[in-house]
Amino acid sequence: MTAGTGVDRRNMAAIKGLTYVMFAMFAMTTDSVGLIIPEVIRTFGLSLTAAGAFQYATMGGIAIAGLFLGQLADRFGRRPILVVGLTVFAVASFAFAAGDSFVLFTVLMGLSGVAIGVFKTAALALVGDISASTAQHTAIMNMAEGFFGIGSIVGPAVLTRLLGAGVPWQWLYVIAGGICVLLIVTALQVKYPESVKPAAAGAGMSGTATAMKDRFVLGFSAGVFLYVAIEAAIYVWMPTLFTAWKVPATWIVAYSLSVFFLLRAAGRFLGAWMLTRFRWQAVLALFSAGIFLTFFLSVTLGGAWAVYLLPLSGLFMSVIYPTLNSKGISCLPKREHGAGAGVILFFTCVSAVIAPLAMGAAGDTMGHIVYGFWLATAFAGLLFAGLLLNWLFDPTRTVLERLNRTEYLHGHAAT
Repeated sequence: MTAGTGVDRRNMAAIKGLTYVMFAMFAMTTDSVGLIIPEVIRTFGLSLTAAGAFQYATMGGIAIAGLFLGQLADRFGRRPILVVGLTVFAVASFAFAAGDSFVLFTVLMGLSGVAIGVFKTAALALVGDISASTAQHTAIMNMAEGFFGIGSIVGPAVLTRLLGAGVPWQWLYVIAGGICVLLIVTALQVKYPESVKPAAAGAGMSGTATAMKDRFVLGFSAGVFLYVAIEAAIYVWMPTLFTAWKVPATWIVAYSLSVFFLLRAAGRFLGAWMLTRFRWQAVLALFSAGIFLTFFLSVTLGGAWAVYLLPLSGLFMSVIYPTLNSKGISCLPKREHGAGAGVILFFTCVSAVIAPLAMGAAGDTMGHIVYGFWLATAFAGLLFAGLLLNWLFDPTRTVLERLNRTEYLHGHAAT
């Protein structure tokens, strides 16, 4: 038996595999939106602002689901909420193939975002159920986000091949829907560890309200907000920055986003190993220092350096999000992990919408997108300062040690 779960190793591997493939599957679609938007602009004759509704609908759906539906996995169990979320996502994905209007596509984007928010919070809560310690929880989270990184590389690559062959972009969602059906079948077959339901299971939003009042959850959510804002600067505005600087077209410019995503994915797998051997507080402080330096040197030294430094920041960003997410969730009892995951996911998506808008507005106001990157550099400085203080003072040590003893070392029987 595996400590803390009550499920055998073979079943544990199936649960982990299910979780990892889920992360890769939805990353295939969410991180391909940048390639889809030019297609819908040409098809429907839209403005950039109107076409951006695809991004805002998806992120808005995830944010709403995270905040208002995250506690469902605590109240009703991990399996039923996983299956419901995956089913809604599959239905929405297949519906893209039958659609032919921008309004319908936007609605489906929002619906798929809600579905992602539902099954992702259930999957995040499940990570706590299968973890034997808070350290293992963080390692599994980094592995899951590593597979998300793979999905963010595979999705755009598949979409590029489809478009090159004259196949409509909607078929990327059909492919994702097919993978989703396999995930649903797997989710119905595996044996789940028992999760303890909250005492106030019928109290509506009580789980979310409790998580929103927890100072550690809010602290890690603030860190996640800053991190996502920094990452958004790369995948939303970095190509625009290189164009504005008139950086000569070289292979590193052409593949800068791909290099960033590859380094981020590779770093997350490396991070899963590092965080089982080094103090997570030190790793986050040092890696956030690396992010700040790459951004600061990029905006001060200009395009000749930025084309190397900004993609390199992906390696430093790799462990930040999954570790902040994991530690924020781990500061709550397992029976509240769904609600905690939902709150952090809400701040993730709010930042993914607000931060790129703020950076674009800064660039418009000051006359150059580099001022948006100065704003991102300020966010990086705040994140580094916060994680340095976290390393020096370790405010979560007591709560994590207590929950590590009470929540992880005493497993429940399998259901």
